[in-house]
Amino acid sequence: MASIKPFKALRPQPQLAKQVASRPYDVLSSAEAKTEAQGNHSSFLHITKSEIDLPESVDVHDMSVYEQAKENLAAFIKRDILFRESKECYYIYQLIMNGRAQTGLVCVSSVDDYEKDIIKKHEFTRPEKEQDRINHIKTSGAQTGNVFLAYRNHDAIDKLINDWKTTKSAVYDFIADDGIQHTIWIVSSDVVTKQITAIFDKEIPCTYIADGHHRAASAAKVRKALGTNAKEGADYFLTTLFPSNQLYIMDYNRVVKDLNGLTPKSFIKELSKQFTVELVNNEAHRPEQLHDFGLYMDKNWYKLTAKAGTYTTDPIGVLDVTILSNNILDKLLGIKDQRTDKRIDFVGGIRGLAELEKRVDSGEMAAAFSLYPVTIDQLFDIADNGNVMPPKSTWFEPKLRDGLLTHLIYE
Repeated sequence: MASIKPFKALRPQPQLAKQVASRPYDVLSSAEAKTEAQGNHSSFLHITKSEIDLPESVDVHDMSVYEQAKENLAAFIKRDILFRESKECYYIYQLIMNGRAQTGLVCVSSVDDYEKDIIKKHEFTRPEKEQDRINHIKTSGAQTGNVFLAYRNHDAIDKLINDWKTTKSAVYDFIADDGIQHTIWIVSSDVVTKQITAIFDKEIPCTYIADGHHRAASAAKVRKALGTNAKEGADYFLTTLFPSNQLYIMDYNRVVKDLNGLTPKSFIKELSKQFTVELVNNEAHRPEQLHDFGLYMDKNWYKLTAKAGTYTTDPIGVLDVTILSNNILDKLLGIKDQRTDKRIDFVGGIRGLAELEKRVDSGEMAAAFSLYPVTIDQLFDIADNGNVMPPKSTWFEPKLRDGLLTHLIYE
């Protein structure tokens, strides 16, 4: 069963919440982070992307970057931008994007659960990305990045959360510059926190990583590295749990630099062997169902429909990212490992199909592919069967903001 607990969050003064809150460290480049934090000395990017306070010549993975994060975090506390909660609490985090709301429970989840696969995974992690977070957590003593977990809907949890939201005042409530509303309530009642903990402990058999595989893996490796020096805080890591019926998975699209020696005409001819190809001219094609793809090339959009025999019915083989990988990226374009091949890049659905057109029309890329999003049921099925999705298969929106709730591991 899932083991979660309340925690003493490090969080901003209410009047500074909007200034502190920042987009996740891994969706911004260093240059973008520097621009976004410009003129805002309270931005949490000074902690999560602390290279913005160092000369550009410093490598982003140099230990001085992590030391700067530690120094900046201490300064935020000293300046009373951030303060520590006096007691262990749960936190309710609601996000509203384009009129659609989703509400999660912020807590700390057990590293033991992660290692025992009670927290289920669906992606491989990359060692260099893990090491970055390991260094950041060990040096700063803080888990600043939230791991986004999903669980199957549970009426009792829904009721407890909804009752609290409707009867208590929020501690934070603001609309970020991107138009997303962020609202947080503190669940400080010992009675309610015990009820929530007990439901997960007795009735929720597992949770699923939706977003944050590297952050979760890093938390586990930090505890292992600390060994006997680990404090209780290192036994848990910062998570936000969302019921599956509230989650929204967007498409995660691909762009490729070249056609592997094929001309556009010969590429279409080869595609026709495995896909029904239909020219849709200048109207961007957003797939409306599984096994339906869009292709943008030479200022034209094509609709591709996978033919029988291009996929299997097992949890991995039926995925559109697998169909694309096996029949186009590997077979036709020679892209064998999407995690390391420099000829491919990934574009989150939040950027829209216009971003695909822009990347191709600029000459940077030769072609773009739009995909139908993976469903939450597919994600659960894959994780339950111990399988792993191809890289960059899911894009979740809206994103949680860093800095609003931080977990300290050295207690």
